[in-house]
Amino acid sequence: MAARKHLLVLLTLLATACTSERAATPSPPLRVSTPVEREPATKVRAVLDGRTVELADGTKARISLVAAPSSCAAAAALDFASKTLLDKEVRVSSITPGEIVLMLADGTDFALLAVRNGVLRTEGVDGGPLTEAETEASQAKRGLWAQDCPTATSTPAPPVTSTSKPASTPAPPPPPCAVGYRVTSQWPGAFQADVVVRNVSGVLIDGWTLRWRFGNGETVTQMWNATHSQNGADVTVTNAGYTALIVPDGSVSLGFNGSARGTTAAPSSFTLNGAACRTE
Repeated sequence: MAARKHLLVLLTLLATACTSERAATPSPPLRVSTPVEREPATKVRAVLDGRTVELADGTKARISLVAAPSSCAAAAALDFASKTLLDKEVRVSSITPGEIVLMLADGTDFALLAVRNGVLRTEGVDGGPLTEAETEASQAKRGLWAQDCPTATSTPAPPVTSTSKPASTPAPPPPPCAVGYRVTSQWPGAFQADVVVRNVSGVLIDGWTLRWRFGNGETVTQMWNATHSQNGADVTVTNAGYTALIVPDGSVSLGFNGSARGTTAAPSSFTLNGAACRTE
């Protein structure tokens, strides 16, 4: 009987020691997962060319790190971008003003996808996944690589000179732009005017400079939707960041306040990026 009591006491002591050891061991801390911040989703409302899009809020932006498609690849690039992006949910992050990185809903980088499929070439890239994708597309002769398309910045071959006299002088090309200039109000010593610049060139204008010459001592004192400088009668107007893109058959509007010594009138001529415009 005494032996049984000693055995029970011994078992009780062992159980107490094990329980104390478990209690002394700290429990591992709970891990709280931190949510990953993601860019807000939006949709592509329009595809302007193979690397330029208009988002749901009306923002027009160029996709970063890809070059403008050359003429022989432009149609295929536009078709690929339209099928991949138009009315699709995307996530956007900005690189520089007017340039974006565009991620598809499944996390795919559109620039990488387009380069891998041989639709676009890279621009400003030195190594990394985009360079590897371009090498892969070139070796596999995909898309534009199968057509041996020149790059958008390649120098055109010089024209063949001929000593023979042409049969007739070709007509000059039509102006690539049209400008409407309207004086909307005028009072002693000052006036206000609106200017509308239309793109009738048939291609996207990405960045522009408009020039004109006043004829009666006018001076621009304040301008909106663009920036200006003036040297004597000569006025130079440069796009704002949000007015840089003018789509084919599209237009941008700007306005300004000016000072004048007398009655003011519209300038007689305008140029856009060095090309003469017709007046409207």
